[in-house]
This record gives sequence, structure tokens and C-alpha cells, in this order.
Amino acid sequence: MLNPVVTVMVKAARSGSSVLLRGINRLDSLNVVQKERLDYASEIDADAEKAVIKELRRAYPDYGVLGEEGGLQPGRNGRYCWVIDPLDGTSNYLRGFPHYCVSIALVDNGEPCDAVIFDPLRNELFTASRGGGAQLNDKRIRVSERKDLDGAVVSTGFPPRERERAPAQLKCIGALLEHAEDVRRTGSAALDLAYVACGRTDAYFEAGVKAWDIAAGVLLVREAGGRVCDFRGGATTRMDHQDAKTRQIVAGNIKVGDALQKLIVNSGYAAAFN
Repeated sequence: MLNPVVTVMVKAARSGSSVLLRGINRLDSLNVVQKERLDYASEIDADAEKAVIKELRRAYPDYGVLGEEGGLQPGRNGRYCWVIDPLDGTSNYLRGFPHYCVSIALVDNGEPCDAVIFDPLRNELFTASRGGGAQLNDKRIRVSERKDLDGAVVSTGFPPRERERAPAQLKCIGALLEHAEDVRRTGSAALDLAYVACGRTDAYFEAGVKAWDIAAGVLLVREAGGRVCDFRGGATTRMDHQDAKTRQIVAGNIKVGDALQKLIVNSGYAAAFN
């Protein structure tokens, strides 16, 4: 049974998803803006975020909000902050590629304590609460049991903000493919993390992500028995600040995640961020 705050988050995620689904049939007429090079947003992103925030603030008006579209809106309660990506996978959405989601995390003093990721096309609802485990459509999920990188399926991303480091990343992927079965690039960091949490993939790594991309997914992986760190093995930084700097992330079960993190260092990819 979901706790009350997650119930509210689910309602908010479904409200945002309704906006996304209504926009599918008018993709050609959407107003699309380029935030940065090769990084796009549309009016749908903004409308979905407004719908999500409306539901969250109806129940918890004093909490702060950090959204991809609206930025940081401090609340009267300085401890809690909603961290929202109303459309994770915007590029997929705008092209009619059916892989995107709504991601919502409640962050307590910088650490995610409740999480919801909702894929409206597959009707898949991922939820987690700190100390309460992770679920997919109300069924408990766990990370994979793979012991090392041999035969692993690993997901990654190629964000536009990190293209100058693409040669180092490609070198890392070359080293990874000496062991792994395959590499996936799906276009949604939130769903990449959710898929690690439920064992569909064995690990995930990416640079150039922001708090709203990963806050919910980080908690899902942790509560599913996995580990999350940066490229050098360090802990993730606070998730409730609008930080101009991007982040690096590695997620997986403990053994595969550790092996992947070490490969990232040994391939020289981690050194590209010095």
C-alpha cells in the first residue's frame, strides 16, 4: 500500500501524463524552443510541469519545487523539495518515438525520500520510498543478480552538453564491449534508472545529467538493492539545488556497478572531467 505522499505523487504524475498524451496528435504544431545546442523543450513540457505542480501543491503547499522548466521555487518549508522532470525523453516525444516518462521525487534535505516514475504509454508505474523498497505496478522489484560485466546489458546516454567528451566516452564504450553483451541508448535517464531497478538492464552510466533527470531513479535503484555513485565512486550530490554544473552517474547492482565504475576510470573517461 502506497504511503500518502506517494499517492499524491502518483496522482500528479498521471495528471502530467494526461497532458503528454493529449499532445501526441499535434506534434507538428507544437511550439519548440532550443534551450541549448541540441537540447529542446516544447510547450508540452511546460504544460505538463504546471499540471504536476498543481496537484503537488494542492496537498503540500509549503514544499519547494525544482523543475526542469520552471527552475527552483523555494518553499516555506526549507526541508522538503519536489524535484520534477515533466517529460523525460523530450527528443523522443517530439519525434513520436514511444519512450518517455514523468519523473517526480520528494527530496528531504538534499536526499530523495520518495519517488515516482510513470511511463504512460506502457502504463508502468515505478514507486519507491526510503526504507520501503521499490515497486513496479505494486510488485516488488530488485536489481539484477549478475556478478560482473561479462554478458551485461548496460545503458548510457550522449547528452548535448557533453559532446566535447564524446571521444573519451566512445573509448570507454569500446572497453565495455569487450565484456558486456550490449549497450542501450534509450533517451530517458529516468527510465534507464528504473530499468536498472527492475533488472531489465544491469547498469547505467551517463554524464551531463541534472537533478531532475535522476532524483527519482536514484532512489528506485537504491531501494531495489543497487548502488549509485559518480564516475570516481563518490556519493551523489544534493538533489534540491539548481546547479549550473552537470553530474555524472553510475548505477547498477553492487558488483556490476563497481566493475563499471572502475572501467570508466581505467578507460580514461573519468579523467575527462578533471
